[in-house]
Amino acid sequence: MKVVSSVVELEAVLAQVRNENKTIGLVPTMGALHEGHGSLVKRCVAENDYTVVSVFVNPTQFNDKNDLNNYPRTLDADCEMLQALGADLVFAPTVEEVYPEPDTRSFSYPPIDTVMEGAKRPGHFNGVCQIVSKLFYMVCPDTAYFGEKDFQQIAVIRAMVKDLNIKVDLRPCPIVREESGLAMSSRNTLLTPAERQVATNISRCLFESVAYAKEHSVLETHNHVVAQLNEIPGLEVEYFQIVDDMSLLDVHSWADAQGIVGCITVYCGARPVRLIDNIRYK
Repeated sequence: MKVVSSVVELEAVLAQVRNENKTIGLVPTMGALHEGHGSLVKRCVAENDYTVVSVFVNPTQFNDKNDLNNYPRTLDADCEMLQALGADLVFAPTVEEVYPEPDTRSFSYPPIDTVMEGAKRPGHFNGVCQIVSKLFYMVCPDTAYFGEKDFQQIAVIRAMVKDLNIKVDLRPCPIVREESGLAMSSRNTLLTPAERQVATNISRCLFESVAYAKEHSVLETHNHVVAQLNEIPGLEVEYFQIVDDMSLLDVHSWADAQGIVGCITVYCGARPVRLIDNIRYK
């Protein structure tokens, strides 16, 4: 497995791969890898001739400097894991390599990027589009893999790919959960063992709400989940929205859309750590 940090090195390696008519898959990550990332890499390895994994904590998608500074960085451990999974190349650039000058591009795909995370984290999705588009231009992958834990992010990237006419096949992959049900996240490493146990209530309430929703309205289901979680010491719901899985707009009846997903963000612990999750109702 190769590890490169410059675009020049990356392009040189991939030019040779293309000369051999090999398919290229990309797994974009911010590092601090866990089994959720591992599932993306395994699928990429299985479905492509050559697998590239980017490891880059992208500053333009953080609207909170403390969040950026506290984001875990574990490149050595990440590379060990990726080698074991069969990745072919790790692209781990510096901020200066990715942004030799400020990226002034602006992306806008309302309502997909203006609700939920878009409303709570101004500029976040613009930063996501900046880095993902740069990676797509640098790597020119045939396929790219993203975890469905970031449900809204996938919708935004899909809109960007269509807008920019980038020829890449986006492949969403199911959420990977710990045995407790907690959605795997790099941010979980910021939780104490006790906080991690408290955080398992997020997925528990979401799973239970699927059965609850069969006998109750959208509003009742929403209020039930929020009330349950807010009653638990150490948890505070930032938002829980039950949305059309295409437009990401709120639904008011279970008959409003063919696909409906509940997306949630919860603060956990004393620090606190911001955790996201989602559940499909139909």
